[in-house]
Amino acid sequence: MEGNLQVPAENIPAGGILTFYNTMSAPERRTFWACASGWALDGMDFMIYPLVLTSIRHEWAVAAGPAGLAATVTLLSSALGGWAAGFVADRIGRVRTLQITILWFAVFSLLCAFAQNFDQLLVLRGLLGFGFGGEWAAGAVLMGETIRPGWRGRAVGAVQSGWAVGWGLAVLGQAIVFSLAPEALAWRIMFALGILPALMIFYLRKNVAEPEIAARARATQPAANPLGIFAPGLLRTTVLAALLSTGAQGGYYAITAWLPSFLKTVRHLSVVGSTGYLALLIAGSFTGYL
Repeated sequence: MEGNLQVPAENIPAGGILTFYNTMSAPERRTFWACASGWALDGMDFMIYPLVLTSIRHEWAVAAGPAGLAATVTLLSSALGGWAAGFVADRIGRVRTLQITILWFAVFSLLCAFAQNFDQLLVLRGLLGFGFGGEWAAGAVLMGETIRPGWRGRAVGAVQSGWAVGWGLAVLGQAIVFSLAPEALAWRIMFALGILPALMIFYLRKNVAEPEIAARARATQPAANPLGIFAPGLLRTTVLAALLSTGAQGGYYAITAWLPSFLKTVRHLSVVGSTGYLALLIAGSFTGYL
C-alpha cells in the first residue's frame, strides 16, 4: 500500500487520549466511525465462536483438539486475508475493499448457522477468517491515510477499542439468546446475527470517501508487488514484525478462544453467570486499547 504515513515525534501534538476527536474534520470523523464500527462488528463475529463452542461440542460430540482447530484455521486464514486485502486495496481502493471484506465475513457468519456438521463449520469459519483479516487491513490503512499525521496513533488506538465493543455485543447477545432459545437453536441464532455487519456497507457507500493520497498513488505509481514485503530491504522488518505479532496475538487468542468454555465446564457457570466475568475482561480490554 502506497504513501508515507510517518510523522516526526516532535510534531505529535499534546493532549488527552480523546483530544484528537475534537479536532477532526467531518470526513475524518466519518472515516473514524466507519473503521471503528467495522472493527467492532468484526470482533463480534469472531468472538461468537468461542462463546458457543461448548454448545457445538455438546451437539456434535467434538473433541477439544478439532474444536480448537476451528479457531486456529480462522486466524491463519485472517493472515492470508489481510495480505490479500492490501493487494486488492491498492487496485480498487480502500473503501471498496472495506465494503467487500465486511460483506464477506458477515455472509459466512450467517452460513455458519446452517452448518450440518463440524467439518462444514470448520470450512465456513476459515472462509470467514479471510474476510475478518481483510477488513482490518483495509480499515487500518484507510485510517492511516485519512487521519492527519499527528493524531494517527491515538485515532488507531481508539478504533482498536471497537474490538472490545464488538466482543461485548457478542456476550450480550449470547446472554439474551441463550435465555430465550434452547441451546441447540441458540448457537445457530448467534451465528445468524453475524449478518448484521452487512448493513455497514450502506453507510460506507454514502459517507466515506477514498483518501486522496491513495487515489493519487494509484494514478501516478505502478501497482505494488504483493511479494515486495519479502524484498531484501524489507525482509528483516517483515520477519520481526510477523514474529512479534504471532507471539502477542497467539497468546491473546489462545486465552480468549477458550475462556468461555473454561467458565462453563470448569467453573460450572451458566451463560448468564459467565457474563459478569467476561464483562470485566472486556472493560479492561477497552481501556487498554484507548
